[in-house]
Amino acid sequence: MSGLAACSTNPATGEDTFTAFMPPAQEAEVGAEEHPKILKEFGGSYDAKDLPSYVTEIGQKLAAVTETPNQQFTFTVLDSPIVNAFALPGGYVYVTRGLLALASNEAELAGVLAHEIGHVVARHSAQRYSRGVLTQILAGGLSAAIGNGAGDVIGMGANAYMQSFSREHEFEADKLGVRYLSRAGYAPAAMASFLKKLRAHSRLQAELAGRSPDDVDQFDIMATHPRTVDRIEQARAAANTPVSGTPRLETVKYMTEIDGIMYGDGPENGFIRGRKFVHVPLNFYFEVPDGFSMINQPDAVVAQDNKGATIIFEGAPAAAQNGPVAYLQRGFSKSIQLRDVQKIDVNGEEAATGSADVSLKSGTRARLRVVAILHGKSAFQFLFLSPLDQANNYNVALRRTTYSFRSLSASEKKQYHALSVKVRAVNPGYTIDTFVKSMAVDRRPEETFEVINGIENAQLPPEGSLVKVINE
Repeated sequence: MSGLAACSTNPATGEDTFTAFMPPAQEAEVGAEEHPKILKEFGGSYDAKDLPSYVTEIGQKLAAVTETPNQQFTFTVLDSPIVNAFALPGGYVYVTRGLLALASNEAELAGVLAHEIGHVVARHSAQRYSRGVLTQILAGGLSAAIGNGAGDVIGMGANAYMQSFSREHEFEADKLGVRYLSRAGYAPAAMASFLKKLRAHSRLQAELAGRSPDDVDQFDIMATHPRTVDRIEQARAAANTPVSGTPRLETVKYMTEIDGIMYGDGPENGFIRGRKFVHVPLNFYFEVPDGFSMINQPDAVVAQDNKGATIIFEGAPAAAQNGPVAYLQRGFSKSIQLRDVQKIDVNGEEAATGSADVSLKSGTRARLRVVAILHGKSAFQFLFLSPLDQANNYNVALRRTTYSFRSLSASEKKQYHALSVKVRAVNPGYTIDTFVKSMAVDRRPEETFEVINGIENAQLPPEGSLVKVINE
């Protein structure tokens, strides 16, 4: 056959590429099958202000100037605060509302879309998948590698297509992105300006999560698209595509479109407000001790301090079924036996607590205290981890966190809202502090303002410019 040697001509580069195990029809099938799963995983689509139509309009302008102008593309804005973008086989391209809030003009958004379109047109997913299958075949796993066709490809799950591409593929997608940006009349420099903003945003998010500012790649699109400004500049030079007409940024149009969109966590995920965590739909509130920084993850709230202590708050459905005491005694863990399990009352809610001394993967010893709380028909648990030699120092603070858990009052339910992006003009006499005072973020408001607006060296843009602030 030629199945092992089957190649196709890359429509974007004209070069032969190995895509034998994922023909175009299968790419479309995979994308259509995985699309609903992506929507579910990322909180569905975000449809405020008809953003889907706006993003689709930009995406279709770019798609029309590719080497495959008749290819079908589906552009989706995901309801996620994480700054992310990716594409599935078959022309499914996604950006998050978090990314829209970070971009400052249409050209920056177009640069992100153009990069993802480049991956699709160059069929990078098909290349990666086919090479993986070939590797298995050469290793002797023929039947396992080939499987039953499209069903097995689809069964891989969407995450398989969101993994990092090779440096070669990323560079090629950047070259193609520059090409499409230029052909569509956008300023190709917007790709680099957005990446600089993205790196600053990543560093700030790492610091807010209590991590090193150099530990940035897990917080946004860089986790799956490792790129640098230098590489983008190289891609611009390699693309060597003149801009059609006067390069466009479309700042005013873009800022008008995103004015009022949600920023950060939505109500269904709960809100971090300083040291408080508030979840209106699930009707609860708690507060972590001074010195702890919180991050709201999809399945848990995690708080850490700089001395090695960690608080994890998460659901505990087994405690709701069996009761808190029985859960801690028999259902919490197969490998950890909690001692001194006792029933307690947390602001009128049935609860239980127990502790154990455990060894962490780092090799250090820690004190684990677990608190399981019934709340309505649900149950939740706090996991308190502190270094064993300092455990007693945390007793009072962690006890206060336990007993801060309570239901919300009627007024509190009305008080807490999602944050939103508000676009304002730089008027005469305004300073950075003018805008920072209206930032409704609890931590690092000045740095957040500078990051979301791409401000460097504390230099406010000229009078008449538009900037973003975060309001309630």
